[in-house]
Amino acid sequence: MKRLIFSAALLVISLCTAQAQKFALIDMEFILKHIPAYEQANQQMESLSRQWQSEIEAKSNEAKALYEAYQKEAASLSDAQRTQKEEAVVAKEKEAAELRQKYFGPQGEMMKKQQELIAPIQDQIYNAVKEIAMAQNYDAVIDRASAQSMIFASPRIDISNEVLSRLGYSN
Repeated sequence: MKRLIFSAALLVISLCTAQAQKFALIDMEFILKHIPAYEQANQQMESLSRQWQSEIEAKSNEAKALYEAYQKEAASLSDAQRTQKEEAVVAKEKEAAELRQKYFGPQGEMMKKQQELIAPIQDQIYNAVKEIAMAQNYDAVIDRASAQSMIFASPRIDISNEVLSRLGYSN
């Protein structure tokens, strides 16, 4: 009898503590595709990237031209002239590398522009997801686009359209 009561009590305690967790999914790529400001920001970033890349390539081509000229003249130059030409080539290569770092480095212009243009959109999405999750008591919201190990998820738990609606966009 004691064993039956103990088992029943253990079962009741187990059921009370084992609450089901609620999950939801979003598809960040789908959401971003439906936000015009994101597409404009992306186009602006690509345009800047192409512009900066062409500047870097121009510097690299200058360095290459200097090197090729040096190669042709090297035999007829004095040691001092050779050293001077080599230093000029190295300086141009260094300028190209510094320009690449300035634009595309970890603290570069591209990162700053991304923070300026794209981060506010991502923050709005995060806040909308957070509001929906809090209102509907979701324990976790997973991004389907970045969950590489997800094989299947029911479409009924996808709240991407709800996030777009919360942001004022329709799909």
